[in-house]
Amino acid sequence: MKQIPAPILTLIAGIAITLISVWYGNHNDLLPVQASVQAPMVDNLFNVMVIIATALFIIVQGTIIYFAIRYRRPKGDDSDGIPLEGNLQLEAFWTAIPAIIVIGLGIYSVDVYRDMGGLAVGHQAMHSPSQISSITGQSEPTLVAEAPSSMVSDTPMLLADAGDMGDIPDPPVANYGFGAAPGSEGNAPDLLVNVTGLQFAWLYNYPDGGMVTGQLHIPVDADVQLNIEAQDVLHAFWVPAFRLKQDAIPGKTTQLRFEANRL
Repeated sequence: MKQIPAPILTLIAGIAITLISVWYGNHNDLLPVQASVQAPMVDNLFNVMVIIATALFIIVQGTIIYFAIRYRRPKGDDSDGIPLEGNLQLEAFWTAIPAIIVIGLGIYSVDVYRDMGGLAVGHQAMHSPSQISSITGQSEPTLVAEAPSSMVSDTPMLLADAGDMGDIPDPPVANYGFGAAPGSEGNAPDLLVNVTGLQFAWLYNYPDGGMVTGQLHIPVDADVQLNIEAQDVLHAFWVPAFRLKQDAIPGKTTQLRFEANRL
């Protein structure tokens, strides 16, 4: 019987592994039901990782099983194996492939993060006086410098007044988390909820309704923004069906903006 050439066997094995991996990656049912607009983006990334992981698992485990059976020691053979010191081409191959996979997944994950409205760290820097004046519509704000209490009482106070500005808004601090999706920046959310994490509980404050509760209730098909803070230590706000998870950091306000599309 004529033996099938190794390249053809390799091609057949590659096609079979690809079909199995793609099928399982798209039918794994490892995640809960999708309940937000952002969920499919995360699921697509997860499915790609499952496809790659399945293919690698089959290749590695299949190779181990094949060589364990094909090159097992025959009965009565007590000789030493062939001394091998390495294979430069093989080592370069199994180093380059994981590097390419990791870089590709990293680029894809950054795109998903951006499409979901991920905020760059420190994207809202502290405003300078000129920036504040442009917000308030005045030429320049009033700058006041008071002498410390440890100094003598007759120390002068420096005052530069450029006119009546009214109330100057507090400069925004750096924001972390997820904001509006690309194309929706600048649009106000349909519902704003201030979330506070504390030991063994979450508090949800609805500013528009003047209500504080221990349960989060949001409408379907509405743009919701959560401003998340922590009262004591780090907490993690996580709704698996939304595919969104955001840390609550003491002293910092993190943002989570999403749209639920399923009850």
